Amino acid sequence: MPSVPHTESYYAASANDKVERTQLNDNIETDVCIIGAGYTGLSSALHLLELGYSVTVLEAARVGWGASGRNGGQIVNSFSRDIDSIEHTVGKETGQLFGEMAFEGGRIIKELIAKHEIQCDLKDGGVFAAINKKQMGHLEHQKALWEKHGHLGHLELLDEQGIGSVVGSERYIGGLLDKSGGHIHPLNLALGEAQAVEAQGGKIYENSAVVKVEQGDNPTIHTAQGSVKAKFVIVAGNAYLNGLIPELQAKSMPCGTQVITTEPLNDELAASLLPQDYCVEDCNYLLDYFRLSGDKRLIYGGGVVYGARDPADIEAIIRPKMLETFPQLKDVKIEYTWTGNFLLTLSRLPQVGRIGDNIYYSQGCSGHGVTYTHLAGKILADVIHGQATRFDAFASLPHYPFPGGHILQVPFSAVGAWYYTMRDKLGI
Repeated sequence: MPSVPHTESYYAASANDKVERTQLNDNIETDVCIIGAGYTGLSSALHLLELGYSVTVLEAARVGWGASGRNGGQIVNSFSRDIDSIEHTVGKETGQLFGEMAFEGGRIIKELIAKHEIQCDLKDGGVFAAINKKQMGHLEHQKALWEKHGHLGHLELLDEQGIGSVVGSERYIGGLLDKSGGHIHPLNLALGEAQAVEAQGGKIYENSAVVKVEQGDNPTIHTAQGSVKAKFVIVAGNAYLNGLIPELQAKSMPCGTQVITTEPLNDELAASLLPQDYCVEDCNYLLDYFRLSGDKRLIYGGGVVYGARDPADIEAIIRPKMLETFPQLKDVKIEYTWTGNFLLTLSRLPQVGRIGDNIYYSQGCSGHGVTYTHLAGKILADVIHGQATRFDAFASLPHYPFPGGHILQVPFSAVGAWYYTMRDKLGI
């Protein structure tokens, strides 16, 4: 199988580890076989190794090749739907459990970085920026909600003057600072986690796409050149499964988001954009997100392409968004552009479950995957180890097919997004 390179992103160009791992060319056995070397698979592997399991990870391309190595790099707490929405669906008792889990993913990331000395430009602090009064009201509610669920001492509401002190833009009227949030070089985080997996005895094979999962008491996972016989399987391919597990297709849809990166900015200009070096996302339904890299480039992303098509001109889509926020960058060169896919569910909540007795999956982060995937890895490891309470809570979340099935899910979703975008613009 030919080698599949990383997409031509700033992250790939500045990756710490460019070593290509070997392809699976044998028939082997392991306790747990994980499909996908993104955050979900790597977090699962690390937690399982700590519990004493042997682990083999199969990656179709390269470690962090998908969303884990292409995302905005922001450590954002909670889920794509907040705790109160989940509680309304599952009830107060189970909702409380989700409240306890909502801030764990970010802690896991920072613990892994510290424990394994991962060099990934970790910086603390994340801001939710409000464009209108309705969004500011939502942030006030969010602060009260998160503090109700124990997230105390981390949150600070920002008025117009306060937001101006952390974002050099006239676009926002206020915001919410989460000091426990932050940002990282996402591909270097994944690569560092992969090195930690291997240091603890785990095996990772790249360019080893799974072509068939043979279910049974001891499932066998087949690639073009080899196979892995396991006691348990974790399916962690998310938006890049390409129909491998048909049962996981009907209630999710791949979507693309686009990112651009400027040339390095001088110290004065960089400090004028983000004086505290926090990451920022706005509160729109189709939100913009941005931050400074370790070498002081502005990384700016946004937009959604339903169905995960690659746009012909990413800069033409995202540069106007960047200039709306920071018009002072009109003469700055864009050096990198790329797109990456995430998996959207109709509820915007993750799909977690089990196929048969021994195949587990987690997918559908709906654009909120950096922290959730690290939590998911621990939950999947726990359920394999016999602790199912938190797994069962996620597995109990109801999921529904997109209206119109696969044929109409893209146009229906686009219409819905247009509706919410107009509401954002009108502030209603």
